[in-house]
This record gives sequence, structure tokens and C-alpha cells, in this order.
Amino acid sequence: MATAAIRLFRKLEGLFCVYKPPGVHWKLVRDTVETNLLKGLNDTVPRPVAREVRFMLSQSSTEASDAPKALTLSAASVPVLSEHPLVTGPEFQQIQVGVGHRLDTFSSGVLVLGVGNANKVLNDLHNTRVTRDYTVEGEFGVATADFSNQGRIVERSTYEHITRDKLERVMAILQGANQKALFMYSRVDMRSQEAYEMAVQGRLGPEEKSVPILLGLRCIRFEPPNFTLEIQCLNETQKYLRKVVHEIGLELRSTAVCKGVRRTRDGWFTVHQALTRNQWTSAEVMNAVQQYHVNKKRRGTRELKDPELHGKEGDITTSQNKANRRDAVN
Repeated sequence: MATAAIRLFRKLEGLFCVYKPPGVHWKLVRDTVETNLLKGLNDTVPRPVAREVRFMLSQSSTEASDAPKALTLSAASVPVLSEHPLVTGPEFQQIQVGVGHRLDTFSSGVLVLGVGNANKVLNDLHNTRVTRDYTVEGEFGVATADFSNQGRIVERSTYEHITRDKLERVMAILQGANQKALFMYSRVDMRSQEAYEMAVQGRLGPEEKSVPILLGLRCIRFEPPNFTLEIQCLNETQKYLRKVVHEIGLELRSTAVCKGVRRTRDGWFTVHQALTRNQWTSAEVMNAVQQYHVNKKRRGTRELKDPELHGKEGDITTSQNKANRRDAVN
């Protein structure tokens, strides 16, 4: 019969997402979650200690004090000390908590974790073509060695000539170049009907691991020298996104530095579903995993087998981008 800890562990098996704060390594986040889950599992009601029947020798007393005492054999129920918690230790001493697409120390946002058998699903998540959304903050007028505002400053420049229209034109050129890379790595004949239908439906993408590709790029805040971009991408790294901010500054005949990278969506996991630091408990994780299983049934069991479905969730590209795809195909 399964114990309360084992039943709780079965409810914890699945995928969930947490919010990784900036300045914290992803390994520390994973280890903290794992420690809290182990504590929650071992705080459950322990299984009762097994008992066994043993025959004990005892001396029977006689009325005559000088008479020898007789030995008698009596049955007694005693606990099995080899199975006592003080001997065996906690029922769960280690659990496997896997990490999905990682975030570097400088970045923050959605970090997908998996418990137990769900680590196999994390492998499928890596192999499928899932898109991710980021909110990237930048600042004009400064350039650093590592493209972040914490790096060594190597250049300062003016930025008063930069307008929102100029910024959007540069982003349109950058997105067009990435659109060509998307077609090149998709391994589909661009003159075929299949390519046209995939481009219209937004299902065109690289079949295998490719260079980072920007699928959507728009400015959501422009207050010089500060600006904020919303980016949807594939196969990216946070360092690459900081480099994009740097290149945008160069194209505008200025310089730019990245002040922050925040992941708002990873596949079907959004920042609204992410558990914050005070929610990294077994009870909150169990609720998040159960919600994941409910959403998975709604999406259908074929979602992981068909990676083309992932690109449709949270797509920040507009109908104008779809029109550009049709023009590029034709």
C-alpha cells in the first residue's frame, strides 16, 4: 500500500513553471524548489512501523526464595527497528527536478521545471519547435563590452536624433532578415503550395536546430533614452537578445545597451502561471501540476507530437507579418 508521501509525489509529477528573479542562477532556483518539495514530502504522515512477533525468555518467580527460577517462553509483539524512521532516515532523500530552457543569471522570467517522469517531457520540449516571448529593456547612448548595463563601458554617444519611426524601420529590416533565415532553415520549397499554406498559417519554421531566429519584434515603449521591445523568437539565448539591442543602436548611428531581459512565455507556459518565490511549496506546485494536466487534455495529446502547433500560442506577430510571409513566398 502506497504511503502518503508516495501519493503526494505522484501528484507532483508533471511540468510547472516558476518565476526566476534576476541576479539568481537557475541552479539555485532548481535546488531551492527541490529542497522545498523534499521537505513537503517528508512532512507527511509517516507509515506505521511494522511489528513482528518474537518469543521472549523470562524467569518465572516461585514462592520459595531458595528454589531456582524457571525460564519460560512467551510471545510478544515488538516493532521492527530496522524499518524505524530513526534508522532508515526520511522516506524521500532525493527527487529529480529537471529544467527546461534555461535563463542566465542576468535574465528573469518563466523557467519551466519538471518532477519525476515529467523530465522525459522536458526532452520533448527541447526537441519541438516552441516559441518564446521576451520583454527586453534597452537604453541608447551607451555601449558596454558584454552588451548589458552591468558591463564595462566602452563608448558613449548621442541619441537625440533617434525617433520612434526610425527605430521601427530598423526593426522591420531586422525582422525581414530573420524571415529569410526562417525560410532557409525550414527545408521547404518556397515555390510550392505547401510553403504558401504553412506561411499563411504561421507554421513555417526550422526543422532542426538552427541559428537564433526572431519571429516577432515590436516596440512597446519609447521614452528616449529608454525603450522596451517585445520579441518572439526560436533557438535564442539571452546573450543574443542583448546583442540585438546593441545592433539596433549601431543601425541608428548610436549605441545601445540592454538593461534587462524578461521571458514572458515559454511554449504554453506564461508569466501569469509562474510561481513566485513564496509559492515554491509542495502544495502550490501540486496545484500548478494539476492545472498543467487539465490544460494538456484541452490541447489534446497530439500537441507534443506535432511541433507545428506550438508556434501558434502567444504569437505577437500581426496580420501584416502574415502578409509579408505570403509576399516572401510568392
